[in-house]
Amino acid sequence: MPSADPISRVAVISTGSVAIRPEHVGPTRKNLYVWLFTSRRWTAPRPINAYVIEHREGVVLFDTGQDRASVTDADYFPSGLNGLIYSRLAKFEIGPAQTLTAGLTGLGYRTDDVRTAVISHLHQDHIGGLPVLGGADVVISRDEWQALSGPMPEARGFLRSHIDLPGLRWNRITHEPLADPALMPFTDGHDLYGDGSLVLLPTPGHTPGSLSLLVRRPGRAPLLLVGDLTYDAELLSAGKLPGVGDKRQMSEAVHKVNALRARLPGLVVLAAHDPGAAPSLAAALAEERNAHDAH
Repeated sequence: MPSADPISRVAVISTGSVAIRPEHVGPTRKNLYVWLFTSRRWTAPRPINAYVIEHREGVVLFDTGQDRASVTDADYFPSGLNGLIYSRLAKFEIGPAQTLTAGLTGLGYRTDDVRTAVISHLHQDHIGGLPVLGGADVVISRDEWQALSGPMPEARGFLRSHIDLPGLRWNRITHEPLADPALMPFTDGHDLYGDGSLVLLPTPGHTPGSLSLLVRRPGRAPLLLVGDLTYDAELLSAGKLPGVGDKRQMSEAVHKVNALRARLPGLVVLAAHDPGAAPSLAAALAEERNAHDAH
């Protein structure tokens, strides 16, 4: 990696909040459909985070949050059994000032400033900003796109009518071998701009093509944006899995992330719906400022 920092800013915005079932956060031994239809409890509201990275090549988003139309448009979600499942999975609250556009404006950006939007996976609370990102390259793993094309996408959490929108520039990436030993045990990934600062890593399990984004800056704590690989960074560090997804794949991905910590001391894991993510990012950034001031 070059010594000059290509990244000038990392920030988080939240496009509203979501309450989910405690079993969803995990760990649980119950089958998904057992807890989905029997659980009577909801968690406290959790954030719907999107991460904003100002890179010298342009503004990068990791995930785009939830579309406010999902709480204002009665036809946003499917009807019938699929609609019942969606209603049992999550309850959303998204105010007029909690859109992706509003969050970017609050940071001093316009939607047109976004050069690249990396989508961790294609569930609706990660693709909600796509309608306003026609000027950006939208990066997704090829495995995730192929999952969207499989049978009964709505039953698997993919609302194609809100994803495959006209005018979007999709960049469906295939992971290539990584030559950087610091990234072991990850042997494949995708270096977004070829400078080692933003590296996409495959962390399947929540969905077949889920991605995480490693953010590295000289002299600063590395950040790993993990989407929905976990809902709580402390549970992930303890090797505990959430209650949704392919357990074998998630277990392998969690093991790799925890092994990566040994290679990258101080690694900060930031999930999409972890209430501790924004405070963890703020603490990491404050530590950087203090270290900079000391010099």
